[in-house]
Amino acid sequence: MQNGLIFSILVVLLIGCASSPESHDEYGDKEFSFVFMTDIHLRPELRATDGFQMAIDSVNALKPDFVITGGDLVSDVLGSTYERADTLYKLYNKMAAGFTMPVYNTMGNHEFFGYFTIPKVDPGQPEYGEKMFENRIGKPYYSFNHKGWHFMILDGTEKVGEDWSDLIGEVDVEQMQWISEDLATIDSGTPIVVTIHIPLVSIIPQINNGPLYGENQSYLVTNQQEVLALFRKMNLKLVLQGHLHALEDLNLMGKTHFLTGGAICGRGWKTPDDSEFQEGFVKIDVKGDDFTWEYVDYGWETGIVSQ
Repeated sequence: MQNGLIFSILVVLLIGCASSPESHDEYGDKEFSFVFMTDIHLRPELRATDGFQMAIDSVNALKPDFVITGGDLVSDVLGSTYERADTLYKLYNKMAAGFTMPVYNTMGNHEFFGYFTIPKVDPGQPEYGEKMFENRIGKPYYSFNHKGWHFMILDGTEKVGEDWSDLIGEVDVEQMQWISEDLATIDSGTPIVVTIHIPLVSIIPQINNGPLYGENQSYLVTNQQEVLALFRKMNLKLVLQGHLHALEDLNLMGKTHFLTGGAICGRGWKTPDDSEFQEGFVKIDVKGDDFTWEYVDYGWETGIVSQ
């Protein structure tokens, strides 16, 4: 998706749902920072490599503990030949090696190989669909811990038919079971961050299309109620989202922030230099069991070639 809207909003539906004193005591001495960068859409064209390198240099200068990407790392392998897809993944891995801190990747809808290639790719091809991402990047969903916080990287895209419109936002049954099992390994007070490409919660589609807009199934995760129900008794602090190329912060129930993180590529590496929405990423600073964030415009402009 390529949407130029920059939109930051605070929605509080219930006040007074702060974390328990026990969780604050347990994590009160923890401080760290990390970067969330989504929708890179890396390609050789449009000087995207110049832009991504500027973003990498900007992140390295900030020295966060790690980076989480939000999906759509490349653009794109959905309708590409195998040779093109192979080139894009190799380009991403080569450039991402330039980060001086660990990188945790999320899969986006543009990472699925062969779904719309003409002529069609045989589903029996060893790297068809998610397999190319798994072989080149890593697992489509997994978790890790850092300084008392629990991070969960999810895969929120599923293919249910033959057309582009049949690539929908969904967390499948197998992954739902994994989420339940993973949450069972941590204390209910542990602060949790979830990363997913297609948003679980957003009002950006309504802002762009009107309050009665009927959702396209590829805009949001269609089974988000079932997904969020798994976290009901947990300390879900932050959900990091991509896909919509917009900046949005929704604070629901005074407990969980749903932060849609803009886009490294802006409007597909074509953002007007005077646009209020610029290419960027989110820097998140954690202290204890809480966090603050800022959107970083890393300085790339369509009319300037980096040296």
